[in-house]
Amino acid sequence: MKTSFFVLVLAVLLIPFAPARLAAQTPPEWHDDLVEHMIGSWKMEGQVMAHDAHYDVEAEWVLNHQFLRIHEKTSAGAPVAEHRYEATWFLGYDPVSERYVLHLFDVFGTRYSETLGYGTRDGNALRFVFEYPEGPFHTVFRWSQEKNSWEWLMEQKDKDGKWTSFADLKLTRPTR
Repeated sequence: MKTSFFVLVLAVLLIPFAPARLAAQTPPEWHDDLVEHMIGSWKMEGQVMAHDAHYDVEAEWVLNHQFLRIHEKTSAGAPVAEHRYEATWFLGYDPVSERYVLHLFDVFGTRYSETLGYGTRDGNALRFVFEYPEGPFHTVFRWSQEKNSWEWLMEQKDKDGKWTSFADLKLTRPTR
């Protein structure tokens, strides 16, 4: 009983110091001149698995400016026959390993969210590799300064070892 009381008193005394300790460990805000171009609202259109796709995309900094949250959802005006999809991506950068990290959470559930994408920057492109149990998957985000647009290219390796297109999408600013 005496030990329990001592632990409780010690815990109460240390609580005021916990926020200061946590604040000291919080990394500085992450800034990336390429990623900054993705902030805001986008219209994304193209092909996914050889089918037309129309999405609305919103991107914003979250979690102490450590991640860019990218939310994509099938556009309300998409054709009724189009497959409905929704996903949230969290894009960050790990300065220790000097690589980008991409988390994908989508309507297909936890199976695919277990695998992180690791990426590198090549000029105006971010190239990610996801090592899924079914095989590797590449995602490339390419910025075009001249067109003020992004291109998202995705490809997967089939069971024969051949790379095939999964998606070819273009993000443009919506017209008001």
